[in-house]
Amino acid sequence: MAEVTLKNLSKSFGTDVGVADISMSIPDGAFVVLLGPTGAGKTTTLRLISGLEKEDTGEIWISGRNVARETPAQRDVAMVFQQYSLYPHLTVRDNLAFPLRSPILKTPEGDIARKVSEVAEVLQISHKLDNKATALSGGEMQRVSIGRALVRDPAIYLMDEPLSSLDAKLRTDLRVELKRIQASLGATLLYVTHDQIEAMTMATHVGVLNEGGLVQFGTPREIYENPNSLYVASRLGLPRINVLPAGIFGGAPSGTAQIGMRPEHIAQGDGLEAEVQRVEHLGDQNRLHLILQGHALTTIADPSVDYEPGAHIKIAPRNPLCFDADGNRIR
Repeated sequence: MAEVTLKNLSKSFGTDVGVADISMSIPDGAFVVLLGPTGAGKTTTLRLISGLEKEDTGEIWISGRNVARETPAQRDVAMVFQQYSLYPHLTVRDNLAFPLRSPILKTPEGDIARKVSEVAEVLQISHKLDNKATALSGGEMQRVSIGRALVRDPAIYLMDEPLSSLDAKLRTDLRVELKRIQASLGATLLYVTHDQIEAMTMATHVGVLNEGGLVQFGTPREIYENPNSLYVASRLGLPRINVLPAGIFGGAPSGTAQIGMRPEHIAQGDGLEAEVQRVEHLGDQNRLHLILQGHALTTIADPSVDYEPGAHIKIAPRNPLCFDADGNRIR
């Protein structure tokens, strides 16, 4: 595996900004997730690293070398796309083997058979090796697509929302499996998603993108607990962070325009009175939807306590996050 470094990377498509002056280091063996909404620059970043797009300015370094003049094949990256990129007329075995038979790799057939068998076992598709790709379910097709990357030993794996088209249970299962595989291989992996749960559960590092720019980079815990802006704070956390005017509770630092309170930042039993609008019973907790002086907010509560819509409870902030009028963090 290898370290990948981006230096002041920019790319525009006419008047549309793809990425803007991104600098980031992807450590050797790390699982880095790029998180952001549609249009934030996530996929463009992947395509620039892979060589499928050419940067306007900046540099891309893989394994200590500037890859500006290298083709996608020479860069030694493996990419997994959102949609299954399989050859429908080939069997699963031949789909998995296809990258190893490229003129560049020239892998001996004995090694191909061994690697295909190992990857199929890991992805639990050994019993499907002789099936045509068209005979597979959606989840199996995506496993094969991921497997086509895993059979290689590239400098870095690039994955563009590979689980987004799967059903919820399979997505959860493959999240766990993908993280296990990455850890066991010691692989360097850059993964694109707009799903914050994928970022929190799989990543060693998270890069939050907004309108083509990298606005914060750190561990999932750092991003969650110490966001540098309201935008970043809103990208992680479920339920989403509650945002209220600073003056509701008082005591905020000078310059604070808004306070952000995650559900765990709301203490119950004292403070201002809020009305319960709706209760979600989730088994291990209750999720309370409240109205406080005309502002909606969500918190969590003990499932053993029975709350009814229309009930009133007192709440107060506990270590809230403070933001100025532009959404920048005030520490």
